[in-house]
Amino acid sequence: MNKAILITGGAGFIGSNFIVHFLASNPDYFLVNLDLLTYAGTLDNLTEIESNPNYKFVQGDICDRTFLQELFAAHDFKGVIHFAAESHVDNSISGPEAFIKTNVLGTFNLLETARQHWMDAPNKYKAGYEDCRFHHISTDEVYGTLGETGLFTEKTPYAPNSPYSASKASSDMVVRSYFHTYGMNVVTTNCSNNYGPKQHQEKLIPTIIRKAISGENIPIYGDGKNVRDWLYVLDHCTGIELVYKKGRAGETYNIGGRNERNNLYIANKICELLDTMHPKAQGNYKDQITFVTDRPGHDLRYAIDATKIENELGWKANENFETGIVKTILWYLQKLTK
Repeated sequence: MNKAILITGGAGFIGSNFIVHFLASNPDYFLVNLDLLTYAGTLDNLTEIESNPNYKFVQGDICDRTFLQELFAAHDFKGVIHFAAESHVDNSISGPEAFIKTNVLGTFNLLETARQHWMDAPNKYKAGYEDCRFHHISTDEVYGTLGETGLFTEKTPYAPNSPYSASKASSDMVVRSYFHTYGMNVVTTNCSNNYGPKQHQEKLIPTIIRKAISGENIPIYGDGKNVRDWLYVLDHCTGIELVYKKGRAGETYNIGGRNERNNLYIANKICELLDTMHPKAQGNYKDQITFVTDRPGHDLRYAIDATKIENELGWKANENFETGIVKTILWYLQKLTK
C-alpha cells in the first residue's frame, strides 16, 4: 500500500505546483490534498492530476480539529506537508484575525492531531510510525527586514513586521516546540518570494502582467526600491521534497533563489519582455508604470542565504530570475489571452 501524506493548502500556488511535481516522481506515495478553497486556492491548479489514482482532494478547514482527527483515522497519514496559510500581507493589515486563526491555531491543530496519531508519549513513536514527519512551510518574512547588505540565515533572530509575518513566526515557534517538548520529527523551510505559473493574480508579478496586457496602470508601491529574493516555484518544490525526505529532524532550512531584484526592475523587465512577446498596437508597456502610496510596514529588503540546504542536501536553483520570468510570462499569456 502506498504511503499516505497529507498536503494542506494544495490548491494554492506553491502547494499545487508541489503536488504535480511530487506525484510525477514518487509513484509509491498517496497524496491527500486538504484545502478550504478560499479565494487563494482553486482546483483549476490541479487539472493535470485530478484523475491520478495516487491523489485525492478533500475540502475542509485545518481549524476544525475533529475533522482533522477523522481524516487522519481514515487515511492513516505517515507524513504532513503543511502549506495552508493566509499569506497576503495587504489583507493581513486590513483583516489580521483570519491570519492568526489559520496560521497559528490551524498549525497547532495539525501538529496535535499528528502527534496523537503517531506517538504514544513524548519521544516515543508508535510501532510502525517511527518515520512519520511533519514538514512546515514558512517564509523569510519572519526575519523582518534587511538593510542594503546582509542575508537571512537560519540563525537570524525573528523580527516580524506585519500581522501576516507575525502569525507565520508564531506557527514556526509552535512547530519548534513540538520537536523540543515531544521529540516529534518536524522540519521547517523558510522560503523567499516565489513566482511562476498558478500564482494568485493579486500578487506582484501576476498583477504586473495582467495590468500590462489589459492596458491599465501598473501600480508600484513607493519608489519601487523594495528588494526581494525571487525563487522560481519549481525550484522551491525540489527543495521541499529534499528537506521532507532528507532534512535533519528539528532543523530549519532556508530556500532562496539568490536572485535579488527590486520591484521597479521587475516591472521594467516584464514590460520589456512583453514588448517582444505580446507587443502593443502602439507605445511601450513601460508607459503604464505608475507609483502608488507605499503600504504600512513595507519591509525594504529580504534576501536568503541558502548555503545550508545547498551544502547539506545538495539543492540548487535551476532558474535565475531572467529565465524563470520568461516561463512565467508565457504561462500567463496563455491563460489571459485565450
